[in-house]
Amino acid sequence: MTSPAVTKVHTICIYAASSEAVSAAHRRTAAELGRAIARQGWGIVFGGGSIGLMGEVARAALAAHATVTGVIPHRLARSDIVFDGVTELIRTETMRERKRIMDERSDAFVVLPGGIGTLEECVEIITLKQLGYHRRAIVILDAAGYWDPLLALLDRMITERFAYPTLAGMWEVTTSVDGTIEALRSYEPPHPYPDGPVLLEAVEARPDE
Repeated sequence: MTSPAVTKVHTICIYAASSEAVSAAHRRTAAELGRAIARQGWGIVFGGGSIGLMGEVARAALAAHATVTGVIPHRLARSDIVFDGVTELIRTETMRERKRIMDERSDAFVVLPGGIGTLEECVEIITLKQLGYHRRAIVILDAAGYWDPLLALLDRMITERFAYPTLAGMWEVTTSVDGTIEALRSYEPPHPYPDGPVLLEAVEARPDE
């Protein structure tokens, strides 16, 4: 049976910076992404903040009449950070609960530039896909080459046999909002893993064997 393509997508999970000090160029890309998602008739789920790139995406999507769901832990939900104007705001007890809800409510993932939290979210969702826990699209929108060092490290993992070559198929990198939307629209999930163990790291003969 052929797996359904992502044209049935309804909600995109956005991982993005919460820093207010990011450049205007990054902010423009984030806002453009929010508008583009809304034009597709899709909604977004994000980290619930009004600041940084996450705030830019959410405001633009809301202005274009998209459904926007924010998910934020109570301890981060200060009045100067939390985005109260979203369609739905979910407050959680922990960061893990936050990530779980964002995952459960999403049909695909888009990663914008961000700090350590965004990096952690990106790596976790790639790991879960490699382990077979989901088959959804992961698109890294990198208009300015911000994620180049991470992508080089992931390539090195494969080159030095810390990971199987299939790792490189877990995500797609785009350099524009239009490219991101096309990647989401045309995505076809990989075939499910066969029954049996799924290996996270490469298991090969030792170099001296």
